[in-house]
Formats: sequence, C-alpha cells, structure tokens
Amino acid sequence: PLDGTKEFIKRNGEFTVNIALIDHGKPILGVVYAPVMNVMYSAAEGKAWKEECGVRKQIQVRDARPPLVVISRSHADAELKEYLQQLGEHQTTSIGSSLKFCLVAEGQAQLYPRFGPTNIWDTAAGHAVAAAAGAHVHDWQGKPLDYTPRESFLNPGFR
Repeated sequence: PLDGTKEFIKRNGEFTVNIALIDHGKPILGVVYAPVMNVMYSAAEGKAWKEECGVRKQIQVRDARPPLVVISRSHADAELKEYLQQLGEHQTTSIGSSLKFCLVAEGQAQLYPRFGPTNIWDTAAGHAVAAAAGAHVHDWQGKPLDYTPRESFLNPGFR
C-alpha cells in the first residue's frame, strides 16, 4: 500500500510503498520504499538495512542527547504539542509516511510519537524495520503494537 497519501498529492516525494509480513501479530519482515528518493529500507531475521544508490548497509538505532523527535508533517495535534512540551530538551523534524520509522531505524532520530490511530498497513513495515534496527515500538500503555487480525484495522497511538 501507498503510505503518505497527502505527501503524494503534494508531490513532495515523502510517500512510501510498504510491504510487511505479520506472524502471530508481530511484523517480522518489512520493506519501505520511497520511489522519488530512490531509497529502500528493509528488515528480516532481526536485521535492518538501507539501500540507496545501489549501496546496501545495515542500520541500527542510535542514542542522542538531546533526542531528535520525528513528527508527522500532516498530523500534528494538541496532544503531540503537549507531549513535546513535557518531554524536556529535544529537537524536532517533520517528514511524511513511514519514513519516520526509518529515520529512527537508521539512528537519524530517536523518537517517533503518534497519538491518533493509524491503519496497520501504514505502520507494519516501518515497525518491522525499526524493531529490527533495535527500536521499541509500543502503545501509550507500554504494550507492543499487536497486528493480530481483528474487526478494526486501526492501531492505537504509539511511540
């Protein structure tokens, strides 16, 4: 599926094609491809990679102080603003689609908070990449996001 519909319509290049494999409610394989940027992130067997200009390298999360918080270009809300005020010293950057997960996965950002619900097809591939790179993706109660089939295809907010 295409993630970053608003970015696609705006023609800013920040949309992705996402593919994930879910096993027992957990994303175990993921591919996030940004065609305009010609960059692909992938994850399998607990490892994550970034491929750009024909060069593939393994990626992993990186700690930084102050942390760089990556936020949605299209979905900022009052809850996010309040969270950022309470977070303490930090920097922010905005980008569209699953690229936020990928920035965390490659260590370019340290935190991706999301308060509103999100379709599972917009999160599963990025979740797989970030988790394989060492990130922890969970809901606001501290539980891992669960992709077990259910009536709704929405995930709760996460960080």
